[in-house]
Amino acid sequence: MLVYNLWDRDRFRTIMDTNFGSPWANMAPMGQIGELMSVRLGYMPGAFGQGGEDPDYLRKLVAVGDKYDYDSIWLSDRIVSDKFSLEPMIALSMVAAWSPKLKFGTSVIAMPLRNPVVLAKQVATLDFLSDGRMLPFVGLGQEEPEEYEACGVSKERRGARTEEAIQLMRRLWEEDNVTHEGEFYTCHDVSVTPKPAFKPSPPVWIGGRSHAAARRAGRVGDGWFVSSATPEEIREGREVVFTTAAECDREIEDDHIGIILGYYITPNVEETLPKAYNFVTRHRPDAYFTEYSAIGPAEKIIETIHRYVEAGAHKFVVRPLCPAEETMEQLEIMGREVVPHFPL
Repeated sequence: MLVYNLWDRDRFRTIMDTNFGSPWANMAPMGQIGELMSVRLGYMPGAFGQGGEDPDYLRKLVAVGDKYDYDSIWLSDRIVSDKFSLEPMIALSMVAAWSPKLKFGTSVIAMPLRNPVVLAKQVATLDFLSDGRMLPFVGLGQEEPEEYEACGVSKERRGARTEEAIQLMRRLWEEDNVTHEGEFYTCHDVSVTPKPAFKPSPPVWIGGRSHAAARRAGRVGDGWFVSSATPEEIREGREVVFTTAAECDREIEDDHIGIILGYYITPNVEETLPKAYNFVTRHRPDAYFTEYSAIGPAEKIIETIHRYVEAGAHKFVVRPLCPAEETMEQLEIMGREVVPHFPL
C-alpha cells in the first residue's frame, strides 16, 4: 500500500526555487536536497494549561507560526482536566480559518475515547475546508482511568479498539456505503461526506514511545510520533516500525517518524536548567530530561535536531519548556534562529 507524504506537497517547488533559478551546474548536492525535502519543524504551546486567561492566545500562536514559516501547529487532547485545555478539533477549525498555510494536527487524539465515525466526519470536514492540511495523529490516551470512566469507555483492550477505529476511519474517508462489523464498532451502508481533500486519506500517525506503539504504527499507521525519546530510542523504534510494516506487507514512508522536542534557547544553560525542568511534561525515572530535550543557544538546538535526523526522525514538533509569559518569545527566537535552517 502506498502512503502519500503530506509534508512533501511543496517540496518540488522549493527545490526549483532553490536550485533551478541558477545554472544547473550550481545545483545543491543531492544530500542537502534530500534533507531539505524531509525535515519539518512544527510547534505547540508550552506547558500544558497555558492560555486559559486569554481567548486570543491561540490566534497569537497561529500568527507566530505564519510569521516565521513554521510547518505546522499542534494541540493536545484532554477531554477532562483540571487545567485549561481547548478541545482540539474545534480549536483547529479556528486555525484553519486564521492561517492559509499552516498545517495543523492533534498530538495526539485519545482514540479510544472518540467515536470513529464522528471523528472521521470531523477530520474529513477540516481537511476539505483547509485543502488537505489536517494531520490526525492518534494515541491510546492517558494512563489514569478517570477520563475513560467519564466517557463511558473501558480502558481494557484500548489498543485493539484504536486499531479497529483507524481502519474504519480510513474506509469512511476512501469509500462510500461502508459496512463494518467489528469487535468494538458496527455500521451498515454508511457514507461520510465530504471526503478529505488529501488523497487517498489523511495520514494517521500513531503516538507512543513504547515498542507496542511502534508495532501498532507498523500494523495500521502511516507514521510513528513520540515524545520524551532519546535519539537512540528513535533509532531502535523506527526499526520496529518498519520491520512490523514489512511483516504486514505494508509500506510506510521512510521519513514518517516524528518527535515532540522540548527546548529552551538560552546562552545561560546552567541557570535555565532548573526552570526548564519544571515544565517538562513527562519526567522519566531512567533518563534525565536533557537526554530528550534541547537546552542552550540556537546552535545547540540545531545540533540536537541533526542528531535526531541522523537517528531517523524527520518531523519535529518543538515545545518551549517555559512559563506562559515566555512562550511567545521562545517561539519567536526559534523562528528567527532555527527554523530558517530547515526551510519549507
